[in-house]
Amino acid sequence: MMNRRQLLGASAAGAALVSSTAWSKTTNMGLPDAALMESPLTQAPLMPSSGPDYNPVVTLNGWTLPSRMNNGVKEFHLVAEPVERELADGMTAYLWGYNGQSIGPTIEAVEGDRVRIYVTNKLPEHTTVHWHGLILPSGMDGVGGLSHPAIPPGKTYIYEFDLVKSGTFMYHPHADEMVQMAMGMMGFFIVHPKDPAFMPVDRDFLIMLNAFDIDPGSYVPKIMTMNDFNLWTWNSRIFPDIDPLVVSKNDRVRVRVGNLTMTNHPIHMHGYDFEVTGTDGGWVRPEARWPEVSIDIPVGAMRAYEFDAEYLGDWAIHCHKSHHTMNAMGHDVPTFIGVDKSKLTKKIRVVQPEYMPMGTAGMADMAEMSMELPNNTIPMMAGWGPYGPLEMGGMFSVVKVREGISAGDYSDPGWYENPPGTQAYEWTGELPELAKATDAATTITPAPLKASSNG
Repeated sequence: MMNRRQLLGASAAGAALVSSTAWSKTTNMGLPDAALMESPLTQAPLMPSSGPDYNPVVTLNGWTLPSRMNNGVKEFHLVAEPVERELADGMTAYLWGYNGQSIGPTIEAVEGDRVRIYVTNKLPEHTTVHWHGLILPSGMDGVGGLSHPAIPPGKTYIYEFDLVKSGTFMYHPHADEMVQMAMGMMGFFIVHPKDPAFMPVDRDFLIMLNAFDIDPGSYVPKIMTMNDFNLWTWNSRIFPDIDPLVVSKNDRVRVRVGNLTMTNHPIHMHGYDFEVTGTDGGWVRPEARWPEVSIDIPVGAMRAYEFDAEYLGDWAIHCHKSHHTMNAMGHDVPTFIGVDKSKLTKKIRVVQPEYMPMGTAGMADMAEMSMELPNNTIPMMAGWGPYGPLEMGGMFSVVKVREGISAGDYSDPGWYENPPGTQAYEWTGELPELAKATDAATTITPAPLKASSNG
């Protein structure tokens, strides 16, 4: 992290940016440091240095905003600004975010804290910050024109309030909201219980579901898109460049998933069942929790679930809308399954020798072939595992459960080696008699064409 105060000008000039309106006055002697993060990798959690103890959260491919104490108030400094975010290796998006990143840094505090959040606007238009789900005074709610005047470019406003409940909350603009959220402005606000013995876990992960519509070869999202997004991301990151969730065997694990996209997402985790323990409205009472292996996250909502990491292995975690585990989706691509394109391929290769016919036997070949792509574009299907292509993208990662992972260690342990006798294998012996349906309405479709070298 870097000190960004120099980007605000001299410290005296930066302090002068504070709004003179009555609601934002403070006895503070100057702005807190505006920390900056440039790495797209998961950063180590920030351990509490004062006040009640808590186990800090880990923002997948993100980081936690540092704070300072000032006369009993916990102070943060958010900078709303244009950012360049590496969505995946080989693809960067020109977004709007906070403190150098989209999504913005996680704000982390404790129930009972009084927080003071400086928000400096370095965008070309006004902005605000709405504290989604938090209980606070009306004038601090962040709806431009309703709660308070919008923050003009170049100005700094202060939000100050008491944290009266613990839970998982979000922050995002409520001024030109459609544009600013489509450009990537959002983040998490975590309030830990003041009693460390309430709902303790060993690992606590944050995933923000967000999406962009960026044409292949371009850099800026299309802000008017309502449904046909082509890049589905976690914390503004795309598989195979989403970091794994690394846990130690027998850890109690919490995963908090927020959704600020335009559609719902059924998040499915392999290898485990889990209990839903929280929403953005609060914690779910023990008698009201329910078991799941998939949990649907509505638009504008959060769900937290917990499990005990009993089973070693590499376990997929992903959105179960299959198009959301694909990248750079094209919505007008025809289906060629079963089509013989061999004659057409010969004709096209007369004028385009590099032409590669695809799709006649499904789309799996897209994960294996290296096709030339426009600059700043990623393939629809990507990622390699220990046994071949994973044929995934977008909203996908891996929960990696291992023996002996140290507390605070979130580094990738590599691929899991399945013990002998616990992995599927090829059978070359005699097959049992094949059972067939006898219903006359059921027929067996012709076998698909085998892919050939010429398509």
